[in-house]
Amino acid sequence: VQLQASGGGLVQAGDSATLSCAASGRTLELYAMGWFRQTPYIEREFVAAIDSSGTAQYASSVKGRVTISRDNDKNTVYLQMNNVIPEDTAVYYCVVGRRFGYRDYSLIQYDYWGPGTQVTVSS
Repeated sequence: VQLQASGGGLVQAGDSATLSCAASGRTLELYAMGWFRQTPYIEREFVAAIDSSGTAQYASSVKGRVTISRDNDKNTVYLQMNNVIPEDTAVYYCVVGRRFGYRDYSLIQYDYWGPGTQVTVSS
């Protein structure tokens, strides 16, 4: 699976940012797609993930401000971030992993990672 992310960049605190990630290489019906983020202080933090049926889960740190969505026809996952705060500054990685029976999407083994896209929130 190849992942290509876009979006991010420099965003003012309180504004919105949208990330997208297109996957190619295989059918992803049985796979969850999601996002992790990494800062110099936090190695890897689960942000959100969604399965092919549209069931989504979010980290508590972003719940209520972030919406993940997925277009199965385009094999693309989106991350809409609203009311961004400086703590959202990070490199965001798109991920894909086999869903299996995991109830907690943060525990899925995400075998495929995109190259990362920087989001910087200025205060």
